[in-house]
Amino acid sequence: MSATAAFLPFTKPSIDEETISAVNEVLRSGWLTSGPKVKELEAQLSAYFGGRPVRTFNSGTCTMEIALRIAGIGAGDEVITTPNSWVATANVIIEVGATPVFVDIDPKTHNIDLNKVEAAITSGTKAIIPVHMCGLPCDMDQLYAIAQKHHLRVVEDAAQAIGSTWHGQRIGAFGDFVSFSFQVNKNIMTAEGGCLVLNNEAEAKLAEKYRLQGVSRSGLDGIDVDVLGGKYNMTDLSAAIGLGQLKRLHEFNAQRKKLALHYFDQFGKDFESSTGAELPVADFTNSNWHMFHIVLPERIHRSEFMQKMLDLGIGLGYHYRPIHLFTLYRERGFTDGMFPIAERIGKQIVTLPLFPSMNESDVDRVVAAVKSCL
Repeated sequence: MSATAAFLPFTKPSIDEETISAVNEVLRSGWLTSGPKVKELEAQLSAYFGGRPVRTFNSGTCTMEIALRIAGIGAGDEVITTPNSWVATANVIIEVGATPVFVDIDPKTHNIDLNKVEAAITSGTKAIIPVHMCGLPCDMDQLYAIAQKHHLRVVEDAAQAIGSTWHGQRIGAFGDFVSFSFQVNKNIMTAEGGCLVLNNEAEAKLAEKYRLQGVSRSGLDGIDVDVLGGKYNMTDLSAAIGLGQLKRLHEFNAQRKKLALHYFDQFGKDFESSTGAELPVADFTNSNWHMFHIVLPERIHRSEFMQKMLDLGIGLGYHYRPIHLFTLYRERGFTDGMFPIAERIGKQIVTLPLFPSMNESDVDRVVAAVKSCL
């Protein structure tokens, strides 16, 4: 690592002084847990998603679990999803007592291969959880056509897709349940948190019960519990961060797009043919460019490549090891070779630095290092 080159992580949040001041105001107010800032954030998110009901939570994981519970998914039901995601996407299916059914991915988009979904549908299939990987949406027309044909509920894992679009409509502004994550590495963040876009106020009221122990209130002293809820509420501290981030979402995503374009320019048209590596789909219409990844050629050992990049002062991630290869899922009968495309990509994928405070010279440095290490 050069003495003058600072370490470049693969992601880093952007927090302005206005947001820091807003958090200080919440601390001074004495109201730290769910309160007026949470309601304000929910209202702004609802407006962002075209007026649909939105409820915030302390993670983008419980949002999917609660969506499944609202949809009535439980024991004996099957839910189709992708093996190429963070393990939470499948864990929530098990949490509600249902059975995850994996479908392999498209080798280009890395999203679930919708052409293979119908073959996995059985009489027990009740829902599908697609993932908009790295902010690149699934084919929403095909997805909802399948869901409508087979009477399936859809819980979109849009953890990485805030600001992404389909035919000019924002992901979350249409469809069924749509779950977003505001974890610290997302395009906007609340440190930890997430939100769920729902279809109507009845679902929103039920979501409120599930996020706070199943409690419903009436008047000053009326309280009841009629569903089994958990403790999933967002704090006003987190909401204050989210409000500051949301107003900068367009700015953040525009910078991500600019940096992604520069990555493609710097890699050049012959990068894939000359190295055997694979670049992501160059979608500058729908994607919010949450992440920029490359798939290394089989001749390259990923751990060695990542170490060489670290030695050059550049941090990488990898997204993701296929879910079905974790011990928890092997114990449920999944084995190597069941989803070969996800397995090949999961073995060789690396995620390059991409965050709003980067500049084009940072991209130049990353690309030069990648080419050197390959």
